[in-house]
Formats: sequence, C-alpha cells, structure tokens
Amino acid sequence: MVRILLAEDQSLVAQGLKMMMETEETLQVTGEAKNGKEAIALCEKQRFDLAVLDIRMPEMDGLEAAKEIRSRWPNMKILILTTFNDDEYALQALRLGAHGYMLKDADAETLIHSVKSCLAGGLQLQGEVAAKVMPRLLFANNKEVQREHHLTPRELDILKQIGEGKSNKEIAAELALSVGTVKNHTSQLLDKLGLRDRTQLAIYAIRNDLV
Repeated sequence: MVRILLAEDQSLVAQGLKMMMETEETLQVTGEAKNGKEAIALCEKQRFDLAVLDIRMPEMDGLEAAKEIRSRWPNMKILILTTFNDDEYALQALRLGAHGYMLKDADAETLIHSVKSCLAGGLQLQGEVAAKVMPRLLFANNKEVQREHHLTPRELDILKQIGEGKSNKEIAAELALSVGTVKNHTSQLLDKLGLRDRTQLAIYAIRNDLV
C-alpha cells in the first residue's frame, strides 16, 4: 500500500482529491494537512511514500514544505497540485526537487497516472505546464553552461552537435563551417571544459540537457 500525505487547505477539494486517488486500490491517503506546517509535523510522526502538496496554503505554502521535506526526507516523492498554470511556480517546484506538477482540474485517471509516475522516480508535468516549462529549463541550462565556461555561441552549437553523435564532417555541413574550423572549436571545448576526448564532450552535453 502506498502511503500518501495530502496537504490542501480547502476541505471540499481535499475530499475530492482523496476520493480520486483512492479509486486506485494501491493508493491510500494516510495523512491530511491544511498547510505546510501541519504536513511537516505529520512527516515527523509517520512515514509517507508521497506528499501531494497544494501551493498556496496559510502559514507555510507548498513550495516551502517541499523544500523542507526534500531536505529532511529525501526518499519521499513530491507532487505539487495547484490551480495555477504558472511556469514560474512550476520551475520553482522542480528546482526544489518536486517530482511532478499537476493542475487541480486533472481527471482521476491523469491524477493517478501522475502519482504512479512520481513514485516510480519519473518527472511528471501536465501537458500544458510542460509546454511552458521545458523550453525554459533547456534554455536555462544552455545559458548556465555557456556562462560558467565562457563558451561562445558557436562552441555551444558544436557541443550540442557532438552530443547528438555527429562527426566533424556532419557538423561542418550542418553549421556551414569547414572541417578544420570544427576541429579547432572542438579542441577549444576540450580545453575549456577540462575534458579528454570527444566521447566525454558528448556525455557532458547529454548530462547538461543540451541534446
């Protein structure tokens, strides 16, 4: 049985969410809280597999609670459930370690699927939220890598191409460069990133979500 902590300050909404999740036999809401403080207090008394947290709650909101839970109980999964289709909220939740971000207008099937995905270690974003958030996450990663290692836009382009497994000849054709220019940029990338070979460049690009 999966033990779920539900933090929602509106009683009727909480009852509805509980009923929807418990239509799945393996899911059980074993703790209910009206704010983040109550949620933390319950975590101190009993063990949960998943915390389903509203964002806007009195005393301590869901994002603050998520941060505290991830710090103290890192094995607990977190699903943020909210009425706000806001990419800033979603980005903040993911950066705090939430495993999912769903809107309250989701039907029971979607909600249960999201719960199971979070429990399995996946990252669950409702379609319309993902459409807003993923491009921003990828853009942020690109800018962070570029800024951290002082990469030029051209070097970043080549790094992405290497991550996709393309040869120097293929990259040259794709970016309208000579093979020699691609080789020079590749050497500069190795120096700037402190890596040994092309394989490590490809792995670096993949790990930093440049591909």
